[in-house]
Amino acid sequence: MKKIAHWSLKSQFVLGFALILLLSLLATAATYVLGALLFIRLEYSSVYPANYYEKQLPDIRAYIRQENTRLLDPAAKEALEQQVPESGILYQVVDSDGNYLYGTLREPVFEGRQQLYDGLNTLTVHRGRYVLTVPIVDAAGQISAAVLLSYMLSPTYAEGREWLAAVYAAVLLSPFFYILLFTLLFAKKLARRINEPLRMLMQASRKIAGKDLDFTIDYRADNELGQLCAAFVQMQGELRSSLSAQWELEREKTEMIEALAHDLKTPISIISGYAEALLESGASEDKRRRYLTVIRDNARKSAGLVRQLQYSAELESFEGRLQVSPLEPAAWTEKLVKQFEPAAGSKEIRIFFQPEGSPGTYLIDSEKLERILANILSNSISYTPAGGRIEVGLKASGRQLCFRIRDTGPGFAPGEEDKVFERFYRADKARGQAEGHSGLGLYIARRLVESHGGQIQAGNAEGGGAVVTFTIAAARDET
Repeated sequence: MKKIAHWSLKSQFVLGFALILLLSLLATAATYVLGALLFIRLEYSSVYPANYYEKQLPDIRAYIRQENTRLLDPAAKEALEQQVPESGILYQVVDSDGNYLYGTLREPVFEGRQQLYDGLNTLTVHRGRYVLTVPIVDAAGQISAAVLLSYMLSPTYAEGREWLAAVYAAVLLSPFFYILLFTLLFAKKLARRINEPLRMLMQASRKIAGKDLDFTIDYRADNELGQLCAAFVQMQGELRSSLSAQWELEREKTEMIEALAHDLKTPISIISGYAEALLESGASEDKRRRYLTVIRDNARKSAGLVRQLQYSAELESFEGRLQVSPLEPAAWTEKLVKQFEPAAGSKEIRIFFQPEGSPGTYLIDSEKLERILANILSNSISYTPAGGRIEVGLKASGRQLCFRIRDTGPGFAPGEEDKVFERFYRADKARGQAEGHSGLGLYIARRLVESHGGQIQAGNAEGGGAVVTFTIAAARDET
């Protein structure tokens, strides 16, 4: 059986509540038993029985009959009160019509002579108290007055024993005391169980704040706190993985910088060599033009590598902000494709635009879409051999635009389809050997596609060559 500390918090609360009630009930029962025994023990010495004052009525009635009409004199009040116990019996002297003359019971009990006569020598009930009416008969045998004696049948305390009332009240209120007592005890114990894992979590959070992941949370329980601790341990593992990934990224960055330095070294060396040749020799105009052309091409190649690296760094702070404007994608894409025809024509590569239908007008971030297509088309031109072919397709489907770029190059190596979109990825074969390849073009394309809420995929066509397909989410322009 699991330890109670490993139960769910709800179960622990329910168990604690049940135990509080049970223990309070048992303690209350024990208190009531002890109180009853105490009451029985003191009943005759400290507590008057319920009929204590009722037993005194015959003596009082005999005194009333003895004094008879003399009690009508207010001067007899003091002597009568010496016979009537002040703490237990109230009395009232009335005339033959039931009118109050004097006494400790001031409110009227009977209304009129008839009610008074009906109540003579009998017990009546008035406001929860018993009333005995004793007649006063004059010398002529007529009822001239009466004395009413009012009392209750309930235990009463002897004089000087008022403290027993406090004990009696304490016994009656004991359930509330026990509930409060056991609630405090169980709350303290439950708080101790909860504080143990919370203390571990607080220490762990302080270590994380101090960038220290070397800690353990030794708390195992199948409850909410155990799940929280397990989640914290999982977070610790994720943070370690994240740091490892960050270290790996730093390593890749270092390798990429070394690779870019190597890529830049070649065109810069060429530029330097041709520039020195121009300075040291009296070259002809034709030779000077060829040298300057080589210098220009290598300078552009170096600038392109630097621009890609700079844009990749900018993407790290890019938060998906798009600056959309109305755009007719078919006409816009056709115009963009034509801009690559000179670069493709230099390698005798034919490039075709093949839209499906008329998509209409959409709200698109044209600058970012241009960079996506430019990176993919530049790769295709670089890897497509002379005399090859590149096809650019466009299809609209609801709120999505789908682009498909296919070339007749060597295609992607097996297992390379997903890796080509990773940052700094540089393959060793086929498409990875193109001159000036930085490993950032398709990575930038993927990030920009995802910022449009789309997806990008790479693969090989059935007849050979590479195929890159991507979709972007775009709203129609209803204006």
